[in-house]
Parts: sequence; C-alpha cells; structure tokens
Amino acid sequence: MNHDPINHPSYYDHPSRADIECIDIIEWFPFNVGAAIKYLWRAGRKNPDAITDLKKARWYIERELMRLGGK
Repeated sequence: MNHDPINHPSYYDHPSRADIECIDIIEWFPFNVGAAIKYLWRAGRKNPDAITDLKKARWYIERELMRLGGK
C-alpha cells in the first residue's frame, strides 16, 4: 500500500507484510497495552529518534501496571 498519513501511514505497516498494520494487532488489547505496542512498533520508523517512542511505550506500560495494582 502507499503511504497515506491519515488512513495508512507507512510506519505502521508490518516490517515483512504490508497487508498487516499495527492497528490490526493492537485493537485486540486493552488501551494502554495497545498504545505501548504501537509505540514499540513504530520506534525509529516514524522519526529517527526511537528513544522518544520507547519512552512513550514505557509510560503506557507503567500506567497499565498502576491500573492493575502492580506498582
């Protein structure tokens, strides 16, 4: 598929299969878990600075841990 910044951002394609997008996977998870997966998935692909995406993923994981009483 072609890059469409609204309907099909290329950085959300599966690295080996363009017919699978991140949303196809994350919609099956609770919100915080899905958001963490999204940031892990695109780390270094949307922007060259993967550190920001990894920190955002960590933020959502920590939030989910608090929600579940694990912190």
